[in-house]
Amino acid sequence: MTRTEARTEDTCPLVYQCRLSLSTSTVNHLADVLRRHLKAIRSRWRILPPGKIAVIVLAVLRHDQRLADMAGGNNVSESTVRRWRDELIGLLAAQAPRLDRALEKVTKRGGELVLIDGIFIPTQRRAGKADQRNYSVNTTITACASSP
Repeated sequence: MTRTEARTEDTCPLVYQCRLSLSTSTVNHLADVLRRHLKAIRSRWRILPPGKIAVIVLAVLRHDQRLADMAGGNNVSESTVRRWRDELIGLLAAQAPRLDRALEKVTKRGGELVLIDGIFIPTQRRAGKADQRNYSVNTTITACASSP
């Protein structure tokens, strides 16, 4: 046995499982969004099916799994998982209403006051050597109608 053979035996990746508490409808919705996108761009294939890609991306986003860990456990590259994550975030963002259109809808319904509430939620993301604090912004728009 040569030195390189010994190293490959010693460095076999360990795969672990974790529970991802998501509804089936969430995974199916994300997989359907991806399927429609793949059909629209006429993509012939992906290394994994859309449902599995959806679960991987949700694990990265929800449990802050490292891209390299998710890639290694699914036999794809880290850059592939990063590309899937960015692609699905873009597809979901495209479904969200734009702020100007949401405000226009509020004014058409007689709303006079709009409250935009940005809540900062501390997250445990790894942010470089300094391990800086990071926050996720949860924004809620509330419209108040005029009183008679």
